Amino acid sequence: MCGITGVFAFTDAGRRSLSALHASTDAIISRGPDSQGHFVYDRCGLGFRRLAILDLTADGNQPMTDESGRYTIVFNGEIFNFKELRQKLIKKGHRFHSQTDTEVILQLYIAEGRGFLKKLNGFFGLAIYDKEEDSLFIARDRMGEKPLLVYRDEDKMFFASEMKSLLALGVPRKLDYVALSHYLQLNYIPGPATIFKGVKKLLPGHYLFIKGGKVVKKRYYKIPYDPKKTAKNKLSYEDQQKKLVELLDDATARRLVADVPLGAFLSGGIDSSVIVALASRHTQHLNTFSIGYRDEPFFDETKYAKLVAERYKTNHTVFSLTNQDLYDHIFDVLDYIDEPFADSSALAVYILSKRTREKATVALSGDGADEMFAGYNKHMGEFQVRQGGFKAEAVTGLNLLWDVLPKSRNSFFGNRIRQFQRFSRGMLSGPKDRYWDWATFVNEKDARNLLSADSRRKVGKKLAEKRRKDVLQHLHADGDLNEVLLTDMNLVLPYDMLAKVDLMSMANSLEVRPPFLDPNVVNFAFSLPVESKIDAKMKKKIVQDAFRPMLPEELYKRPKHGFEVPLLKWFRNELRPLIEDDLLSDGFIEAQGIFSVDGIRALKTQLFSRNPGDVHARIWALIVFQHWWKRHMM
Repeated sequence: MCGITGVFAFTDAGRRSLSALHASTDAIISRGPDSQGHFVYDRCGLGFRRLAILDLTADGNQPMTDESGRYTIVFNGEIFNFKELRQKLIKKGHRFHSQTDTEVILQLYIAEGRGFLKKLNGFFGLAIYDKEEDSLFIARDRMGEKPLLVYRDEDKMFFASEMKSLLALGVPRKLDYVALSHYLQLNYIPGPATIFKGVKKLLPGHYLFIKGGKVVKKRYYKIPYDPKKTAKNKLSYEDQQKKLVELLDDATARRLVADVPLGAFLSGGIDSSVIVALASRHTQHLNTFSIGYRDEPFFDETKYAKLVAERYKTNHTVFSLTNQDLYDHIFDVLDYIDEPFADSSALAVYILSKRTREKATVALSGDGADEMFAGYNKHMGEFQVRQGGFKAEAVTGLNLLWDVLPKSRNSFFGNRIRQFQRFSRGMLSGPKDRYWDWATFVNEKDARNLLSADSRRKVGKKLAEKRRKDVLQHLHADGDLNEVLLTDMNLVLPYDMLAKVDLMSMANSLEVRPPFLDPNVVNFAFSLPVESKIDAKMKKKIVQDAFRPMLPEELYKRPKHGFEVPLLKWFRNELRPLIEDDLLSDGFIEAQGIFSVDGIRALKTQLFSRNPGDVHARIWALIVFQHWWKRHMM
């Protein structure tokens, strides 16, 4: 687990940025507190921070240069098949001076060029400088598990694992107002955009090759989904289950290689329980970690996690949290975020990562299963919309009722009304509009109304629509639910779920490895027909059926709860002064000039009313942005 950063200068003016390389590397110390390194040659500078995961031999540190002195690499991530790749290279005459996956990557690049990326099984952000050719190669892993940001102007190019490094290098701090508009709708910013103009997220499965002043971008991987082949999958459902178990077992075993304390998150849900069951096949006395919520018993799933832990005799630890524990870490999370990100469950992930790091350096997780195998409520809603029938039509027929009844995520009844209203709207929409509606907390009109008149003028409608179309490109009127899952894999997974886990785990120097995102598992998942993933009674069908013999039956007799941070309670009590007297006060909003005083005031009025709806999610997004603004823009 590491962090990387770098500079590639096009001009003499750009070379001056090399002096900030050390500061850029220091900015991401939590990603690599054990050591750091730097490489500077002519126009190129590479920076690196490292957390030791494997016991490496001498010369295992980075930046790493090959014995010829021509090639130098910085690498953030883990390659799980590097030993097999290493043996193949040795047979071809390559010599190695360490036992690292970093050196394997470097030798593969030397031997095969850019095409070597297709051979890697793992997650990464990397950069390789070729001194003789005077070129720089930058690449990101297939699913986007590891972040990689890029900035370019006429004088230089920067890259880094986090925005903090780019800010230390001196990128211009100019807001991208289209990104802000989408943030207000989604609570996160879809790639390739970031909150700053000119700074881009390198998309998952892409690389950049820079030589002289020319930059070539290419996609080396995309999920191989072919609807015609998927519909004609020749494997029986039973054989599909066997294949999934085989592939996921292999993926889990690969991710257990480490010379540091290793464990697994165990929420009590199906996905993390599956990973623990498989990991227990390959290691004795696995450490497992859960968080419980003493003040929110509806969301506490630790009793189910305990059943799995007892079955597999893991060394199980439960971190029992109160709402005060969550509240005490709010500003730790806000202070670490260097781009607005308002998925409030990040708070729970932060605490889980912090507590887990006290006992382990690497943790396995169940991330990715919901997006691939249809595990969310919205997937069941999409399935029901496409199936139609009496129940779906009945919900739509009561649309006026859903509009007037109180809606809130903070009560069972209010949440059901909220879901019925969203479903009803979806029944009347096409697949693209329905997906966007169900993915967002706020529609475009309401998001724009939160902005000042000047800010609204800066939101380019054509650019906003283009970015939205790019997100929805895989959805078609005659498509099936797999297209929705593919869209989730390209939007929700990299820019919400994986971003959340990476940010909060890296803030605590913990590496998280999700076996479900092994490329072999992903490719197989998108070879399966919809009926293997969901039916009228069951979400994530094949995962539940394939692993039923391995898991306690109690896990199958309850709904998926998820977790809601008690934001509404805090906003009406402890955080009320922050809202009314500081970050969302009329005076601060007016002086800042980004948001509409009237729009924010109306939102606050709704927050303290009897029918708050989802307003607390919008308020949280604003608080996150305002706190970020004060830290990075004032």
